[in-house]
Amino acid sequence: MKLLYRINLAYLYAIFSGALIVLAFPTFNIYPLAWIALIPLLVLLYDKPVGQSFKLGILFGTVYFFGTLYWIYNSLHQYGSISLVPSLLVVLLLSIYLSFFPALFCMLYSAVIRKTDLPVLFVAPVLWTSLEFLRSYVLTGFPWSSLGYSQYPFLVFIQSADIVGIYGISFMIVAVNGAFADFFIMKKRMRSKPLYSRFHTFAGWVILFVALSANLCYGLFRLYQDRPGSQIKVAVIQGNIEQDKKWDKAYQQSVSEIYRNLSIDVVSGTEPGVNRPHLIVWPETAMPFFFGANKELSDEHVAFQRDLNAYLLFGSVTMKKEAAGGFSNSTVLLTKDGSVSYIYDKIHLVPFGEYVPLRNLLFFINKLVVGVGDYIPGDSYTRAVTPFGSFGTPVCYEIIFPGLVRKYFIKGGDFIVNITNDAWFGNTSGPYQHFSMAVFRAIENRKPVIRAANTGISGFIDSSGRILQTSDIFVRTALKADIKTDRSLSFYTKYGDLFSFFCLVTSLLFFINIRRK
Repeated sequence: MKLLYRINLAYLYAIFSGALIVLAFPTFNIYPLAWIALIPLLVLLYDKPVGQSFKLGILFGTVYFFGTLYWIYNSLHQYGSISLVPSLLVVLLLSIYLSFFPALFCMLYSAVIRKTDLPVLFVAPVLWTSLEFLRSYVLTGFPWSSLGYSQYPFLVFIQSADIVGIYGISFMIVAVNGAFADFFIMKKRMRSKPLYSRFHTFAGWVILFVALSANLCYGLFRLYQDRPGSQIKVAVIQGNIEQDKKWDKAYQQSVSEIYRNLSIDVVSGTEPGVNRPHLIVWPETAMPFFFGANKELSDEHVAFQRDLNAYLLFGSVTMKKEAAGGFSNSTVLLTKDGSVSYIYDKIHLVPFGEYVPLRNLLFFINKLVVGVGDYIPGDSYTRAVTPFGSFGTPVCYEIIFPGLVRKYFIKGGDFIVNITNDAWFGNTSGPYQHFSMAVFRAIENRKPVIRAANTGISGFIDSSGRILQTSDIFVRTALKADIKTDRSLSFYTKYGDLFSFFCLVTSLLFFINIRRK
């Protein structure tokens, strides 16, 4: 009976840790909880066998990911013709798959921490960061809900993302959790190795304190540093078009008029070269037709553009001549005279949203997003070049991939424009989480972010991660702001995830070490 009680208590601890992490993310936004959320789990796993640690990790991870990704059910239920209960089961299955990463963490952590003299505050963050990094690449990758994202309001702390990236921020959070865990398990470790355990733990605390202090000092310096740049005037248009009307021909004209009228509003009463926007941005697939292929509607759109006397960036599905019947989810930039100066084709497509992976095997599954068939991915990280600066245009959830976004700016650039359509998230935490991740792309690359979303959240973020202005969700509106460009080339932009690779190599050394013992 006592053993059963201890087992049940262990699983409750795992659930509790997962729930605390959920509360740290939007829309709860109790982000300080992330600094203590893992303590119950890390203490619990110290004297657990590898097999049970894996099971506890599965439970912990399932709670963690289902709580932060529950919103996926909305797209499955509302737009995928899947009833409520099966749609929730699909999200549960996805959460269980993602939980294998924290389960591997729990298994490796419990093995390493008992067979080495190293403190938890070093072992845990190294393993966590390695697996979180791998999750962003395995099976096309899905880095949503990375632990560091919970800290997007903690600006002074996350400025070092321009060196270590989002995964380095996760590392520091887990390290603090590990420092507390070291305190609670110190007595257990001292029974077998009293001298080593005590020395390594105290040394670890000192090093962590120095590292965190240096990080905060660096954050204060970066946050209030005056970096060179020029002011540009930008407007974003949020059309708030219902998802089921975007590709309905009956609404084709009215959708175009909504965007045009809002654009006319932002330039009305302004003087060219004085207070008129340099750039107007429409969301992903704002055009309810194939720009370029439908000549009549494309010419009508260009004629409208010339009257704006401003650059216009918009999302459109484009047809590709090199692939018969092929389409791309594209971003198009028109100059003041209506000529096309830039086209970017989305590279990282959404599985089951923009294409069906393994279609020959999964022939019975259709795309969830209403529109054309499977898209063709782009292959070039091109930047738009204008008189007021150059910029990359990651589309939709491409903004959540740090390694992808940095590729636009390895050779320079001034700002980031992210266009998206988050209508399929519904009125959930999804749009808020999606927007919060853009804060880290701004800091990592030291580039302000201009974001236009069909139903929200649209807004502006400066190159230090400050959220300057946002829209509400599911409202029709236009936002205007003066944005300061930033030509800085950060360490992260130049060298990428070197810190994460260090963690991977160290994790491999851990594994080799415990295999020898």
